[in-house]
Amino acid sequence: MLKHELRKEDGILIVRPEGPLSADDFEFIATDVDAHIEAHGKLNGLMIHARRFPGWEDLWAVMSHLKFVREHHRKIRRVAVVSDSAILQFAPKIATHFVSAELRQFPFKAKDEALAWLGAAG
Repeated sequence: MLKHELRKEDGILIVRPEGPLSADDFEFIATDVDAHIEAHGKLNGLMIHARRFPGWEDLWAVMSHLKFVREHHRKIRRVAVVSDSAILQFAPKIATHFVSAELRQFPFKAKDEALAWLGAAG
């Protein structure tokens, strides 16, 4: 399950994985994100705020996740990974080779610092 909050006033999407990710999670988020991008042309930032990475429910969820990234990465200026999880700390190093957004990792307790960094993108 992937909870999300789209802060329309500053164009920041915050996602919080709270269980294995499903294909429906990405389709649901895409509805909100696509409407915002259509109205504003972009998202200033995406924050992934998670103590740990919960994995995916199945292969279809992995494919939906990759599709979401492929279709949106050029329309997001910055991505903040806010986590102490080893896998999520490592993810930005790999993702920089595949996405256009500027990526940065923050400790889990540094949510406010990450939000400030994302907000500076606008």
